[in-house]
Amino acid sequence: MKKHIPALLFFILLTALSCSDDFVDVASEDQNSEDFFTTEDDYQNALIAAYDMLQATYINVMLGEIASNNTLAGGESATDAPGIQEIDDMTHTPVNAQLRDVWNWMYAGINRVNYILEFQDAITFPNKNEVIGQARFLRAYYNFELVKFFGAIPLAVDKRILFGEESSIDRTPKEEVYALIEEDLEFAAAQLPDSQSEKGRVTQGAALALLGKAYIYQNKFTEAATVLDQAISGPYDLVADYASIFEQEGENNIESVFEIQYTDKEGAGFDCLQCSEGNIAVGFNGIRNYTGPVFDSGFSFNVPTQEAVDAFEAGDIRLPVAILDIEAWAIAQGATFTEGFEHTGYYNRKYIARQGDLNTPDANLTNPTNYRAIRFADVLLLAAEAHLQKTASDETQALAYLNRVRARAQLSELTLTGTALRDAIYQERRVELIGEGHHFFDLVRTGRAAQEIDGFIAGKHEVFPIPAIEIQLAGNRWEQNPGY
Repeated sequence: MKKHIPALLFFILLTALSCSDDFVDVASEDQNSEDFFTTEDDYQNALIAAYDMLQATYINVMLGEIASNNTLAGGESATDAPGIQEIDDMTHTPVNAQLRDVWNWMYAGINRVNYILEFQDAITFPNKNEVIGQARFLRAYYNFELVKFFGAIPLAVDKRILFGEESSIDRTPKEEVYALIEEDLEFAAAQLPDSQSEKGRVTQGAALALLGKAYIYQNKFTEAATVLDQAISGPYDLVADYASIFEQEGENNIESVFEIQYTDKEGAGFDCLQCSEGNIAVGFNGIRNYTGPVFDSGFSFNVPTQEAVDAFEAGDIRLPVAILDIEAWAIAQGATFTEGFEHTGYYNRKYIARQGDLNTPDANLTNPTNYRAIRFADVLLLAAEAHLQKTASDETQALAYLNRVRARAQLSELTLTGTALRDAIYQERRVELIGEGHHFFDLVRTGRAAQEIDGFIAGKHEVFPIPAIEIQLAGNRWEQNPGY
């Protein structure tokens, strides 16, 4: 939500910053956090703080593309953000700044949620179950990000992880992490409305969609088909004009099942990127030293490959919306730019800065472009996959969902069956969602990563390494992921 956290809430934000020494939070001795919740407003303010860490997931989105075969790291040089370069090359180690950011920031979000849940019975008020439902959705979202990246993780349930406790907590098997995710989302879906008056608040449809996705990541296709059908029956639809989705006027539209809200009202510095209320990825993805119409400059990271461009069928209207051919654009528009490292000639057009977006001194750190975290097209394609692969396969329904997405892209209807249909769904997910951070994890969960990603080692790179310093701070209690 595009809101600022009240100053009085600073002591409960429980932020695990990139400059901190561990993933847990140090409680101030002069604060009585146990006595904070005395009114409904206290819960609502704490909930805003829990939403706030969603803005730090910009790095998750970038890595979900860069680790795949969709994009290269880019940037200024081979030493620009070396952690990102290593992930692109599949040479990452347990000492990686960006992976530690994912770990820290997602745990910061979980601790903020668990602060609410730890004291959820402090008082009663009429709509408390909806507040708790939103909180539990957020915990599921943060845990889902962590389990995707790291596999088994230390799990906290309705209790903050406080300083010193990390040495007594084990990593929880991912099956148990998913079990909590399912419980949280089932509760959220039962408590949340199908629409919210305030943009960015979680709805029932978002809970059902994320639950269906969590099922699919566990190959629970029958369960996924049921809940995804429920989400599809909600108040969502594909917008007619695909090109409008990623512009300012396309934010929070009928296709947006869950959207992370950003604003340019608050700045940050490179020493505290997660402090920004803006979408940092947009600046990172932007055109290097650009002068010309429509777009604005950035740091030329996350550049699409020729292979990604070639994945689109002839006539697919999504290609020029998703990927900017900067050299053709420069010739047509008289624009100029500088080639960055690993220049491919392409940019992620969905998430690069537009002129007029910005009114702050450091545009690259405060871009207000929202991240479309769960789009209706994503839900349709997940449902297509679920119906095809569930115990009683329904190819007719799978085709109907797939062709609904293709029709909007002005592509011909398919009549495939079996593995050919499955592969078509995988392919459609790639081109529909390119640039949105899903492709690496799609490749991993479907067993295709080793054959598609250069340098990917099966049995190792399905997950990322636990940051080495976190293992050390836990007294070497946790085993590192295999191969690292």
